[in-house]
Amino acid sequence: MNTDSVAHRGAGRRTLLRTALTGAAAVGAGVGAIRPATAATPVRETPPRPATPEEALRELAAGNRRWRAFRERHPHEDPAVRRTLATGQHPFAVVLGCIDSRVPPELVFDQGLGDLMTVRTAGEVLDEAVLGSVAYGVLELGIPLVVVLGHQSCGAVRAAIEAERSGQHLPAHMQYLVDQIRPAIDHGQEGDARIDATVSANVRLVRSKLAAEPELAAKIGSGKLAVVGARYELTTQVVHRLA
Repeated sequence: MNTDSVAHRGAGRRTLLRTALTGAAAVGAGVGAIRPATAATPVRETPPRPATPEEALRELAAGNRRWRAFRERHPHEDPAVRRTLATGQHPFAVVLGCIDSRVPPELVFDQGLGDLMTVRTAGEVLDEAVLGSVAYGVLELGIPLVVVLGHQSCGAVRAAIEAERSGQHLPAHMQYLVDQIRPAIDHGQEGDARIDATVSANVRLVRSKLAAEPELAAKIGSGKLAVVGARYELTTQVVHRLA
């Protein structure tokens, strides 16, 4: 196999994707240009974006502390930021979380527009679309941190445990979700303790699958990327990292 040719085609696809996205931003800017002129909003100096996994983790931890203390800043929502984001984005973390309405990443980490790239599926289940979305954030946008965020009392985890116990086949596409979560079920626990333990085990399973993806693994090996697992506790609003 001609590796130079393969690399050239891969680079070409990435260049085409970036060109398409830039073109879309330019169109948006052009539409904005025909609107009535308004007074310019002063541009505020903002702190530099987290550029390393460690910096990104510290920023998320600080945001969660603000959330828990009811001192949210709701950053990066002013008119100047919105105009800037019309022409590009530089998020510093990808958060793969659950669809649960009680766990929106931008709120629990107190982040604003352009800060996080979020992917949400029931039980943080992976499929090709999710893998591609995470890979896009890391490989194309240079994001240094991926967080797999599970949460207390996850309904998808509970459904997987109940389906295994009863042998019931779930309707529509929900069976796919429980099939993906089933390998994480902790059979050493019972009742609510099994659900709680499985939530953490599922996060670790999904994190390990992401970290094993070859192109992401290469970034991890070079120190440019961290893929971590975490949990959000509904009762305390704390996000804590899972080993």
